Amino acid sequence: MEFFRILIKLNFYKLFNIFIAYSSYGISSVFKKVIVWGKPFTLSIEPINSCNLQCLECPTGNDSLLRQKQSFDVNLYQKIIDENKTSLIYLLLYFQGEPFMNKNIFEIISYASKSGIYTMTSTNGHFITVENAKKIVDSKLDKIIISLDGTTQETYEQYRKNGSFETVISGIEALVAEKKMQKSKRPFIELQFLVLKTNEHQISAIKQLGKRLEVDSVRLKTAQIYDYKNGNPLIPTIDKYSRYRKNNDGTYSFKRNPANTCWRLWSSAVVSVNGSVVPCCYDKDTRHVMGSLENSSMTQIWKNANYQAFRKQIITSKKDVMICEECIV
Repeated sequence: MEFFRILIKLNFYKLFNIFIAYSSYGISSVFKKVIVWGKPFTLSIEPINSCNLQCLECPTGNDSLLRQKQSFDVNLYQKIIDENKTSLIYLLLYFQGEPFMNKNIFEIISYASKSGIYTMTSTNGHFITVENAKKIVDSKLDKIIISLDGTTQETYEQYRKNGSFETVISGIEALVAEKKMQKSKRPFIELQFLVLKTNEHQISAIKQLGKRLEVDSVRLKTAQIYDYKNGNPLIPTIDKYSRYRKNNDGTYSFKRNPANTCWRLWSSAVVSVNGSVVPCCYDKDTRHVMGSLENSSMTQIWKNANYQAFRKQIITSKKDVMICEECIV
């Protein structure tokens, strides 16, 4: 269903842009020479980088994020959308922080929707009141991911510190009811369950809860654990849902050993709350700034010396880039 909703956003130019972007990525990967055709067709824009919760492994929640807390400027946002709407297909309104804490979030969503762009956001669900549920549906948001890492308050709050299980449930119910009242298929509601050792016993229960709440999808997601090498009480015991393996000496290591390639660097970018462009969502402290959209366009930044040098490093020695260490792409 989501695929078809994205499909209707396409036109000949956007399809052609995807084709040349993918072609240049393929050539670059094979010959280890950076060639970039086309423009990014997926963007992540960070509405705000502060949050109401204190989730254990979240840099925003545990206050380890080094960046200054602020909200995205609406005028800059509109400028970015206007400059990129001819090639942009998919817009993720999330990076760090809780998007619905930005007071202009509904205007932000609507502006992109009216520009023919598929819009998606991710939230902890604490701001989905009856009033805001109506605003969400009215904004024409295409997809919303609601994090619910437990099926009881006791389990939920072990990771989502200061969170209220019942508040999230009420918000989901309000959004589902509003969709029914407006006879709207949007937004597609995905219930996301971060699988941890503390909640893995509730996997069956979250699937049942999703059915009861009438959400469109329930997704089980693996967790990024920062301090994992000597073990961590959050690492699941179910191997399928863990990004880490236990070694013979009792230490842990990351399961994957990513190849020297990354499709994201030819297709997408992340725009932090102050307008800085970084290569992907793993660069949470924006250590690899490619340029700023406050004084440059995405077209200028996309092929500048910083970006090209970073792409070259990825296709030749990705293991030396710290933010790539735990990438699951």
